[in-house]
Amino acid sequence: MPNVLVTGTSTGIGFATALELGRAGHTVYATMRNPGRAPQLGETVAREKLPVKVMVMDVDSDSSVAQAVEAIHAEGGQIDVLVNNAGIGMFGAVEELPLGAFRAIMEANYFGALRCIQAVLPRMRERGSGWIINVSSVAGRVSNSPLAAYSASKWALEALSEALAQEVKPFNIRVAIVEPGIIDTPLARRAEAPVDGTKYRQTRRYAGLFRASFESEASRPPGLVGEAIRQIIESGTWQLRHPVGPNSAEYIAWRKGKTDEEMVEWGALDDDAWYARVQQDFGLDARPKGIPFGKNPQ
Repeated sequence: MPNVLVTGTSTGIGFATALELGRAGHTVYATMRNPGRAPQLGETVAREKLPVKVMVMDVDSDSSVAQAVEAIHAEGGQIDVLVNNAGIGMFGAVEELPLGAFRAIMEANYFGALRCIQAVLPRMRERGSGWIINVSSVAGRVSNSPLAAYSASKWALEALSEALAQEVKPFNIRVAIVEPGIIDTPLARRAEAPVDGTKYRQTRRYAGLFRASFESEASRPPGLVGEAIRQIIESGTWQLRHPVGPNSAEYIAWRKGKTDEEMVEWGALDDDAWYARVQQDFGLDARPKGIPFGKNPQ
């Protein structure tokens, strides 16, 4: 069974992936910035006696990544699969989101993944085998306000992955991009919170789309993504992109059916027209509770 290094395992998709792989018998190195602040994974691993080792690794730090990877090799481990999951998300209009937020998101979601890839790739190349699985998002294929900063980081990760796949295939190294839709994670739940004081309608109303998605009948637990990652690893597929979740492939197809100009018009609609289109296109009532159609929220 492959040995798997998973980043960002304190909550959400990373947490679910570490458990999914450990329960399937894979040896998992589950990394996070501060295990002491997120003990649930370690407690579950100990209770179920899973082959999962919780380790410290901060993907924003060159030295932390290098030390973790070297520690795995020093104890005789071999990293067969890297799952780049660690990431953050902050939401806001381009004008209103601080520049520091853009930098922090890019550092974690893009440079963090790149840092880990560069740390594990030399041994994979020398060995002539390996997997690099990058957890992107539907937002890596479709850009909507107020997700500009998050989408930019995921579009960058998708571009990196596509080029990387071409470089490493001659060395028998596979690259996969996992593209979840709206999954019920702590990060996604933060997008559900209403935003006050914004000058941009898109920022205010997007919270309703996340809320309506969570309230819909389709289940979107993080384990859905963990299961997909396990299946990718065990299948041996060379497929590059893997939409995951009940709304991922559908949303990507919806975007492909629009011209760029139609997409801009869709995002720029006034509130009442936009809520009506969301209801029509996705069957979701994203309108704020208690606000009837025909009256725009202020």
